[in-house]
Amino acid sequence: MYKPKAGLPTREQILDFIATSDVPAGKREIAKGFGLSAQDKIGLKALLKDMADEGLIDNAPGRAFHKMGGIPKVTVLRIADVDDGGNVWAVPERWEAEGVPPPRLRVRERKRGALGVGERILARTEEAGNGWIAHPMKVLAPASEQVLGVLREEAGRLWLTGVDKRERREFAVADAGGAAPGDLVLAELAGKPPKIAARVVSKLGDPFAARSFSLIAIHKLGIPDVFSQEALDEAERVSKLPLGEGREDLRDLPIVAIDPEDARDHDDAVWAEADDDPSNAGGWKAIVAIADVSFYVRPKSEVDREARRRGNSVYFPDRVVPMLPEILSAEVCSLKEGADRAALACHLRIGKDGSLKSWRFTRAVVRIAANLAYEEAQAIIDGMAQGDISTEDTLADRGPDFRRDDERVAQSLVPLWACWHALAKAREARAPLDLDLPERRVVLDEKGRIMSVSPRERLDAHRLIEDYMIAANVAAAKALEAKKAPVMYRIHEPPSREKLAALKEYLETFDVPFALGQVVRPATFNHIIERIGDADFRPQVMEQILRTQTQAYYAPGNHGHFGLSLGSYAHFTSPIRRYADLLVHRSLVSAYGLGEGGLPADDAANMESVGEIISRLERRAMEAERDTTDRYVAAFLSERVGQVMDVRITGVTNFGFFATVEGIGGDGLMPVRDLGGEYFRFDEGARTLTGEHSGDVFAQGQTLELRLAEANPVSGALRFEMPEGKGAAPPMRGGRKPAREIKRRGRPANIRHQGKRR
Repeated sequence: MYKPKAGLPTREQILDFIATSDVPAGKREIAKGFGLSAQDKIGLKALLKDMADEGLIDNAPGRAFHKMGGIPKVTVLRIADVDDGGNVWAVPERWEAEGVPPPRLRVRERKRGALGVGERILARTEEAGNGWIAHPMKVLAPASEQVLGVLREEAGRLWLTGVDKRERREFAVADAGGAAPGDLVLAELAGKPPKIAARVVSKLGDPFAARSFSLIAIHKLGIPDVFSQEALDEAERVSKLPLGEGREDLRDLPIVAIDPEDARDHDDAVWAEADDDPSNAGGWKAIVAIADVSFYVRPKSEVDREARRRGNSVYFPDRVVPMLPEILSAEVCSLKEGADRAALACHLRIGKDGSLKSWRFTRAVVRIAANLAYEEAQAIIDGMAQGDISTEDTLADRGPDFRRDDERVAQSLVPLWACWHALAKAREARAPLDLDLPERRVVLDEKGRIMSVSPRERLDAHRLIEDYMIAANVAAAKALEAKKAPVMYRIHEPPSREKLAALKEYLETFDVPFALGQVVRPATFNHIIERIGDADFRPQVMEQILRTQTQAYYAPGNHGHFGLSLGSYAHFTSPIRRYADLLVHRSLVSAYGLGEGGLPADDAANMESVGEIISRLERRAMEAERDTTDRYVAAFLSERVGQVMDVRITGVTNFGFFATVEGIGGDGLMPVRDLGGEYFRFDEGARTLTGEHSGDVFAQGQTLELRLAEANPVSGALRFEMPEGKGAAPPMRGGRKPAREIKRRGRPANIRHQGKRR
């Protein structure tokens, strides 16, 4: 226990006390632990409130505190899963940390097999390494479970079908609560198997209505989508702030913003010209101008609390759930053409080989010359580059579609592209991992109806913006390191030895060598793919290499970015939509004396816990975006049920294989029971199903034809069947052949990442 000290403890001491206390730590226990006087207790109450507002701690049931992102010392858990190894996993029944997905805890049972999925326990918890352990104290009585689903009617009876594609059960409805068949509802489950009944507690509307699929993800994952009135009022007030004195005036420069055609906000804009400094002969000067969000969103403000609770914006085909109120995210902070905007400008000097020679950061005022879509910028530069990119031709006489201050904007793209060619050289020399995935684009009409689903085209304009953003992110990290200031790094660690060993075993099935003793770099994986060339198993290997990679996260300790092959990397370029970037902005403001809105000492001291929280929130956003796109794809394909289509196998299990529709996406199951009467042998190492008599092989990456049997827009699930019914082998590219001769043809297009999440 702690030695009593005079006066209030620090935030760090309180966090340490809560983490190590043997009993739930409420205000009384904290005051006693630090020997506080009655007068000090008044200050302690205010300090604890501030810490809760800052996202450092949260209240647990019974008025005890726990570290934000953590769980109480003693709490009620619900058993969520019992895995194949017999390990029992639980989640908190009540999750008090607003906006943060609950962790899973491994339950240490006294008697193996005593607990089943859905049971409730009172448990003592402890943090162990990177996870949590639960020690059961007693089993509690069952409580109602909530399910998001759609009502359907059959033979005069209502049933509830869950929206989660992993939920295979349906539940009889005991009380519809005024909802009708077809309604999306939130229901409570009660009873014991097999007599579990559902009672509707909230009617959410028509799940098939335009712009409803994103609402399913919002409700399912608990994404905050409504700002408090206090935050809205504050955003309205700060939006009227004058830009302030002392800003560098960059309004005369033709800075352009290049974004997706359907972008809802504009964080960044770029400019470049040849460097006239003899010390950088053949090099370039560039500016990456980023929205100065830290000027408007101050630490501990209501808008800041809401932003931290969200962690990031969430983008759906039909809407965006912004991190900041719309008057900031889509208006005042967004870098819009022709409007004066506050920016944090990253000035770069780039060598002719693409290396970063120097950098500096200023608060500036900019006036964007043009907001261009990627396709528009590409069309302009392609038109000017007929024969030579340095041509003086413009698009002024190329038709009415070329608009704005045409000649000035067009000419500004020439040095921008030339400087990018230098950055591209440096990227090639660095040899980052080249395993990015395409982004599906769902196009809706003005009424929210689906027009098309297709991969986004990958242009040089995409690569240009990506490389400028990477350069600015590297400069931000190194600038803060030079000042020994706090950095919220974007970290991507190398693959673990276990994953590399699994990859080696997998590659051996294709006679592809992979040495475990070597120093693994991104280029190591690129060389594997180059060595394979156009082999029929190329798609399978690419996907397996992708699975070998670790997941990127945020933290203040630098472990480098393996995928980008960079030693120091931080997210700086998207403060409108990512809280991590806002923290980096604040640290730069503090470190370089750029004015108000710097990083508070409290945040500087607690970057680790904040990094954990925003990393989890990022994963939640990615899941929501992925699930919603799957629902739109299923809705788009629902009109093609019964058609035979080209698919590619994306995963193989002992109960069947998953396949995605070529060019559209959306994963669907082909059950092994529908492959025919023969026995199919599952090879876990090679990830194949092989017919015992026919020798037919189904393997990851293989392309074939299947009939779409079902497309469920509510869950996003697809189901396939054989083209000619159960048991009929599907046509394969190149014809049907015995297992040892089946040719899994096709090399995918050069697959890269769309957008700016790195």
